[in-house]
Amino acid sequence: MKSILDDGFQAYLTEGAAFVGEAGIPMLMDFRNTQIPRDMIPFKAALSATNYRQYVHFYMYDKEFSRVLTATRRYLPLLQKFDGVITPDCSMMIGQAPCLQQANTYMNRAVGFYLQKLPVIPNIRWSDESSFSYCFLGVPQGSMVAVSTHGCIRSRQEKAMFRTGLEAMLEHIRPSIVLVHGRMPEDVFAPFARRVEFHRYPSQIERAHRKAG
Repeated sequence: MKSILDDGFQAYLTEGAAFVGEAGIPMLMDFRNTQIPRDMIPFKAALSATNYRQYVHFYMYDKEFSRVLTATRRYLPLLQKFDGVITPDCSMMIGQAPCLQQANTYMNRAVGFYLQKLPVIPNIRWSDESSFSYCFLGVPQGSMVAVSTHGCIRSRQEKAMFRTGLEAMLEHIRPSIVLVHGRMPEDVFAPFARRVEFHRYPSQIERAHRKAG
């Protein structure tokens, strides 16, 4: 009798992947020829886009891209139209259960591993120092990576934590280039200006305000 497998965890995403750390995070392949994006577009706008010379990102509420996590294969034809993809920005929040944060790091890398059929740039997300033991796993040293400050640097405390995480990320991954979605305030980024090359991309709110102005 043939067994029926309920693949709720989408095992096909990580076929052939190596897993690292106690959390078992999938290791992305080491692509050195990924190009710096001309621009970025949010996934929800990509569904109706006509300009494909940009990278698709997921810097939005998780519910707005959850279908990509649960049915990744279905969206591959759409994503292949674009220059590339930034891996999903699954939420990592201070106070969130560690198992959920590890699961979100896993899904970031698992979807990224599957999508390496096209150019992929790892998105790096952390919460506080307790997440540093796993949130940087699965990313090859020297990779180009992406981060988002949107909604993460509203208070002095948030800025301090983002700066701490950014420094830890630079030490663990030693990226060649860091793409920044959102604002780049001096008090957060200035200490690292000579350590790595940054490229900034305005958030959709910034673009909307600029257009309205």
